Amino acid sequence: QVQLVESGGGSVQSGGSLRLSCAASGYTVSRYCMGWFRQASGKEREGVAVIDSGRFTNYADSVKGRFTISQDTAKNTQYLQMNSLKPEDTAMYFCAARDFGCYTGVHRYRDRDFNYWGQGTQVTVSS
Repeated sequence: QVQLVESGGGSVQSGGSLRLSCAASGYTVSRYCMGWFRQASGKEREGVAVIDSGRFTNYADSVKGRFTISQDTAKNTQYLQMNSLKPEDTAMYFCAARDFGCYTGVHRYRDRDFNYWGQGTQVTVSS
């Protein structure tokens, strides 16, 4: 049984940083495609970043240069380092994994493209 458990969310001021973690069990990070998604209140869930086989990454234009996705295979954990946070980054952030490799840019993925989802962690950025 695959479980993805996010942590690290919280409230920060604009310009601050947070690091989200996604601890995986029953699934080996870096084996296939994993990602981070977010959903702001009243909006659809959108892709933030994906990582394929632990190496190849792709980011949404809105976070490029500010966010970094990474994985620690020893801890079987995925991370999202978020710097220079803006109020528009406020959302629930979800970790997701699929049983295949990444095949397109992060902005093209839909929920059905990923087999496993975490419960989410809230990030709130105040101005």
